[in-house]
Amino acid sequence: MNFDSLGLAPELLRAVREQGYETPTPVQAQAIPILLQGRDLMAGAQTGTGKTAAFALPLLQRLASYANTSASPARHPIRALILTPTRELAMQVEESFRTYGKYIPLRSTTIFGGVNINAQIKALRNGVEILVATPGRLLDHQQQGNLRFDQLEILVLDEADRMLDMGFIRDIRKILALLPSKRQNILCSATFGGEIRTLAASLLNNPASVDVAARNAPTELVQHLVHPVDRDKKRALLSHLVRSKHMEQVLVFTRTKHGANKLSEQLEKDGISSTAIHGNKSQPQRIKALADFKGGNVRVLVATDIAARGLDISQLPYVVNYELHMWLRTTCTALAARAVPAWKARPSAWSASMK
Repeated sequence: MNFDSLGLAPELLRAVREQGYETPTPVQAQAIPILLQGRDLMAGAQTGTGKTAAFALPLLQRLASYANTSASPARHPIRALILTPTRELAMQVEESFRTYGKYIPLRSTTIFGGVNINAQIKALRNGVEILVATPGRLLDHQQQGNLRFDQLEILVLDEADRMLDMGFIRDIRKILALLPSKRQNILCSATFGGEIRTLAASLLNNPASVDVAARNAPTELVQHLVHPVDRDKKRALLSHLVRSKHMEQVLVFTRTKHGANKLSEQLEKDGISSTAIHGNKSQPQRIKALADFKGGNVRVLVATDIAARGLDISQLPYVVNYELHMWLRTTCTALAARAVPAWKARPSAWSASMK
């Protein structure tokens, strides 16, 4: 199967080809035809399986009939809402819509907390068809009268299990009460516990189901390596691995914000360019840290679990869990992703985490 066989518009196929994608992933191959029919969908897939494109491509196609270049905000009402748990994921998802929708004149924007609200208000007043948002800031805008959902047609809950884990269920229910009852609903989740199934039952109407990976199963395309080491030698081992293995782009997970800052500073003293990203960083600082890492300006990005799921970092070869405890010994675990998935003609993006 290739993308041409999925029934996508020529404009979307052109954008897909320009990104170097050739063959759809399993979740894309299954979900895209279902969503093009307008059906509700409950999708289960691991991070790195192409889940965002699985809903972004059919969503863009379904809204393509509304595309226009008019400057009038009235010609650009909100028609699709995508809710995400974090700011980083919101930016990434909206970037995907811009990439795949390059040749379709639909407007999109993001709204999330931690940044000045005025630029977001301006974007909303100018009109957007596709809105990607975190729940808290969305409700802030709604209370200020900056949003209208009377022409909304599609709702996506991305990383729904993560949103519930972060305590967003009350905000989600408030948002659902604001939306038209007749709409297409898409729920994406890596796991389907009791709370997720309860939410799905109240949200989805006769949904189709796509589940392309076993629950909590490790991806087969990642090589896992474990290096037992004494606690006081962990940082030295990490520095040694980065230098000796010529690891040029490494994402390192730590348990605490303080630990992330400290490790980043220690790596810098070892002569390894590094930066940290976590919840105490301002949004501009987080955006810059991620941009520097993606652009190759820093070698190591040290992060708390704020970055554990959903980040799309092109050609990321190494992920390290710095504080994995196994058999009562502190370990440093290096995960190396070396395989190229079938749907890309060039090396894939990877985001991996271990519990």
